[in-house]
Amino acid sequence: MELNSPNSFNLNINAEESTSSNMDPPQQSQLNGELESKVPTGQPLIDFLQYLDDYKPSIPDSVTSHYMHSAGFSVNDPRVLRLVSISSQKFIADIANDALQHCKMRTALSQNKKGTKDKKYTLTFEDLTPVLSEYGLNVKKPQYFF
Repeated sequence: MELNSPNSFNLNINAEESTSSNMDPPQQSQLNGELESKVPTGQPLIDFLQYLDDYKPSIPDSVTSHYMHSAGFSVNDPRVLRLVSISSQKFIADIANDALQHCKMRTALSQNKKGTKDKKYTLTFEDLTPVLSEYGLNVKKPQYFF
């Protein structure tokens, strides 16, 4: 989408046009210069893409590529693979953090006033199930294990 197209930034352009139509041409050029200086040049995006070239996510590119290929999405750009890997890593980290918070609340409610400073938490299915349901993933525990 081009910035000067009539459909882009409809509200801002219409507001600027209504204020700039009554101005002299020198004032309009100053206003246009101010608008052009406010529009980001894309440098942060370029820096981020260059950072992705060097970044090695926790989820390897081969694993991400396999799952994307099995979903029907083939990608040749390693930056896209890394971006999906980073998104997946954040998703898993959010779930793990929420499960930890759930575990802390559960143990705090069930625990008497025993105070130990060095607590170790274990990720259990009882902590993970409600967190996954918050994210729209419904999992059910089998009735028994062999």
